[in-house]
Amino acid sequence: MRGVESPLPTVAGGETDHLLVLDAGRWRHVSASGSPLPAWMRDAMADAARDVGNSTQSWSTRWTAPDARPHIAAIEQCLAAIRAGEIYQACLCTRFTGTLTGSACGFFADLVERTRPAKSALLQGHWGTVASFSPETFLSRRGERVWSAPIKGTVAAGEDPTVLAASSKDIAENIMIVDLVRNDLGRVARTGSVRVEKLLEIIGAPGVWHLVSRVAAQLPPTVGNLALLDATFPPASVTGTPKLRAMQLLTEWERDPRGVYCGAVGLAGPEGLLDLNVAIRTVEITPDGSMALGVGGGITADSDPRREWQECLDKAASVINAHPTLLG
Repeated sequence: MRGVESPLPTVAGGETDHLLVLDAGRWRHVSASGSPLPAWMRDAMADAARDVGNSTQSWSTRWTAPDARPHIAAIEQCLAAIRAGEIYQACLCTRFTGTLTGSACGFFADLVERTRPAKSALLQGHWGTVASFSPETFLSRRGERVWSAPIKGTVAAGEDPTVLAASSKDIAENIMIVDLVRNDLGRVARTGSVRVEKLLEIIGAPGVWHLVSRVAAQLPPTVGNLALLDATFPPASVTGTPKLRAMQLLTEWERDPRGVYCGAVGLAGPEGLLDLNVAIRTVEITPDGSMALGVGGGITADSDPRREWQECLDKAASVINAHPTLLG
């Protein structure tokens, strides 16, 4: 039976005239209208700088792990579909649930400080909070240049990361998704401009090591951000190959709708700016404090169901094991 849809909205956003952009290690102010940085923003930045290191704990969480058995059964179904030639890979997901007591902003700020995720983001509204601790770039655009850095291939932080470079399973998992990203970007890019700039780099993320690649392209000036998203969303790394069939089957196999998880969080702005993460390691929080954390991994022909389940636990650990947390 399919689970309950997330109470958070499918799409949420807002507009602002002012951006503070961290570029090459330096902050700069960008305004769509050309107006100067408001005094209240300068004062708030100064207050925040003085408050660094003086925060007190203002939250606690209690998490419940999902049942492993349905997820392992879904992996077996996925492997059967791969053997039958329906798909080559699919990113199969499950979900932790929990309760937050106290400040959602405090929870986000403390975990960012402790885990230093590469693409963190916070969204809040009357509907609740999205606290994203993502390590993955979905799309980064500056003018006509765009790039994507899919993550595929994972081992726990306590393991030797070089095993990733020798793992045929993890390498195949990554390269299949690199090809999918190339195809997605190629739908709107200048002919011949799609390039794999980095392939199978090992990077550290909270609690794990990953294999990461980077695909870049040049866009015609007529291609806006909506057309780019139409060609590439949802992110390749959280779907599968072939993309459409993998998405159809994932809807059948996964017990819970994904909600914000595996979507994208980020911003679009002046100067041809678009910066979106892949909404993994992302916590959805309702106004009453209910929490959901999706985790998953790419299933290929060489996948071992038990190891794939352990990978889900490893990916969740940096969030659910953050003090003060109780796991039920």
